[in-house]
Amino acid sequence: MKNLVIAEKPSVAKSLADALGAKTRRDGSYEGNGYVISWCVGHLLGLAEPQAYDEKFTKWRYEDLPIAPQSWKYTPAASTKKQLKILVDLMKRKDITTTTN
Repeated sequence: MKNLVIAEKPSVAKSLADALGAKTRRDGSYEGNGYVISWCVGHLLGLAEPQAYDEKFTKWRYEDLPIAPQSWKYTPAASTKKQLKILVDLMKRKDITTTTN
């Protein structure tokens, strides 16, 4: 069983990996000594565009404002989509028992 540690950024993940003895470098993570250490990069998610809630918001009208949904939707940022997928896949692994950030 392994512990997943999610760091703020790659340099912090590297420091944690060195301190915890996670010496194996993988794509988007370090692994070893009972730990898997990964990181975030920038904003992994952003707020969905208004049309994600209702097609009528594709073109904004003054009468529709403010647009304040009951529950907010999020979309992956294009520049960080790969790292988000890595994190999601790590969190789904059967051998991961705890997650820490």
